[in-house]
Amino acid sequence: MKEQIKKIRKRIEQAALSCGRDPLNVQLVAVSKTVSSKNVKPVIDAGVFIFGENYIQEAMQKIDEIADSRLSWHFIGHLQSNKAKYVVRYFDLIHSVDTLKLAKEINRHAKKLNKVQNILVQVNIAMETTKSGVSTKDTISLIRDISKLENLSVKGLMTMPPFFNQPEKVRPYFKALADLKDQILKESIAHIEMKELSMGMTGDFEVAIEEGATLVRIGTAIFGDRS
Repeated sequence: MKEQIKKIRKRIEQAALSCGRDPLNVQLVAVSKTVSSKNVKPVIDAGVFIFGENYIQEAMQKIDEIADSRLSWHFIGHLQSNKAKYVVRYFDLIHSVDTLKLAKEINRHAKKLNKVQNILVQVNIAMETTKSGVSTKDTISLIRDISKLENLSVKGLMTMPPFFNQPEKVRPYFKALADLKDQILKESIAHIEMKELSMGMTGDFEVAIEEGATLVRIGTAIFGDRS
């Protein structure tokens, strides 16, 4: 596993350097959904400390079992409002906030815990009906509304582009998210940071890094194929 992680980190580093970026500004999120605690541990031993999970019940059990304070857990799946209280309790960063209703629910539970919850706003760049996310045109107004919620802190944007076998075909979607981030920064909305761009997975993370990704969500290259 150490060799595998080393190779992925090398690829991240090369992609960053190829476009004049500091590799330290790109973080590896190991997507550990459906992977047992036992199989996550070798990845931790290999020096990975950020893990992405999609399913609440499974994640809560895993986080409790592993119980390692060095780890940062990110929720990257579709989130229903009725699960917000669990996510706030267990996760450092939520990648998938796409409605004001969900944001308000997260804010409500974060307030109860006296926590400022870090979130990313998920944008449906390609407007695919099968995927969650706010439309590009509605993103800025959603962020303006979220900025008024005291227990939420918007750190950036996330997207899941259409799947292509050729990474180059995904580039325009990554570029569009980076352009949107720049647009939001120009708006200078109070309490809004645009530090993070969560985009890129096993098949296309190098292209995502070239377009500005700061968080790459890699599962298959670490844990293998999952049904």
